[in-house]
Amino acid sequence: MIPSPQECLDIMYKYHMLDNIKAHSLMVAKVAYLITTAAVQNAPHISPSLVLAGALLHDIGKTEALRNGGDHVEIGQEICRMEGLAEVVPIVAEHVVLKSFTEDRKITAKEIVYYADKRVNHDEIVPLEKRLEYILERYACGNPRLEDLIIRNFNVCKQVEAKLFRCLDFEPSDIERLAPVVKLPFDGQRH
Repeated sequence: MIPSPQECLDIMYKYHMLDNIKAHSLMVAKVAYLITTAAVQNAPHISPSLVLAGALLHDIGKTEALRNGGDHVEIGQEICRMEGLAEVVPIVAEHVVLKSFTEDRKITAKEIVYYADKRVNHDEIVPLEKRLEYILERYACGNPRLEDLIIRNFNVCKQVEAKLFRCLDFEPSDIERLAPVVKLPFDGQRH
């Protein structure tokens, strides 16, 4: 099942998503929705509702992980499974590290959400390089092995960016200007 935006907000509420994580997820949703709606002419196979649900719920396991430990990706996948959201599970599973990227295949919802997440630091849209700096500082903590893994992951993200923007009529740098004013197909508030 692909949840509606309102169902996503209800799930965020049900799992007590912290406000800062919700703000991040809403901005990731704006970036992902901008890309999806712009790409749909060249990529009609992409489901805007799946991309939106994946973007809204990509960090659904983060609050639990922060409070009780554990991998937020694994926790998020389990939450999605328990909620009957099988279509969203693969997006949550690969929003940190994209394992199934292939340059020559059609654009996927996973790639869009993965890329959108890398463009949002907290709730601010930033260039990939700035997000990389933050991730290295926050998670690598000077560990050369972790630094290498993170840099390799961002190199994949640059490939995803090139793939996505081949079918878009704006540049990656335009996201910082365009995405904040994107109107999502809901108001972002739980009723």
